[in-house]
Amino acid sequence: MPGVAWPELREPTGTTVERAAIGGARADRAGYAMALGYTTALEALVGDTTASLCATEEAGNHPRAIQTRLHDGRVTGTKKWATLADHATHLLVVATEGTDDAGRPRLRVVRVRKDAPGVTLTLATAAFIPEIAHARVTLDAAPGDVLPGDGYADYVKPFRTVEDIHVHAAITGYLIGAARRHALPHPLIERLAMTTAALVTLGTADPKSPSTHIALGGVLATTAATLTDLEAAWSATPSDEWTRWQRDRALFTVAGKARTERLARAWQTLDA
Repeated sequence: MPGVAWPELREPTGTTVERAAIGGARADRAGYAMALGYTTALEALVGDTTASLCATEEAGNHPRAIQTRLHDGRVTGTKKWATLADHATHLLVVATEGTDDAGRPRLRVVRVRKDAPGVTLTLATAAFIPEIAHARVTLDAAPGDVLPGDGYADYVKPFRTVEDIHVHAAITGYLIGAARRHALPHPLIERLAMTTAALVTLGTADPKSPSTHIALGGVLATTAATLTDLEAAWSATPSDEWTRWQRDRALFTVAGKARTERLARAWQTLDA
């Protein structure tokens, strides 16, 4: 649907993964599909499509990298990379309350309104999917509501898996739409549809389970093989959309190292 802003492509019915895939199929570029996948992933995690998860700092997003502090219901610190923060109503800020008795960081997630006092956003875009902005978020004693549970175990860690499932569903949906628009061979579309169906099923699985990570690893490997064949066919029908895809396909490599490590840990758990 050329010329349509990505929020207008949202599908109102179905599971969050189904809606990510359907919305992606309506998009005319990967960036819009990614945005739909990201927002439905946050909806699946916290029930909010208008939020941005603010976890990553200069040293990363693992627990000991989090320097943003929570004190008396207010957060102070800087987040390096907050996806779609410019579209968000709330920022889900991962902050530390110090350490527990074992010396481990005690993390919480604080829901902060984007327009709250003490919040400053500095927007930037990447070389790929430039339609989708990211933000550096600076918080200076910004007030918010502390969400229940452990900030890392209940939010940051499972979101990596939830996000992978939803964003890949949206991107495979987009590729199905592109394949239809450019009259690519039906067997390629069938393989993409199979991948999408698998992702819909994984959307109902426990995102913390090693078996989920292993199944997701297989789905993503299958997607990569299908993509190679699809691009070979697509390149024979060059267009503006093909040019955009060549720019944006780097999206598939983002967080590749983290996925590889997650899969290795899953196998270590099951092989133990």
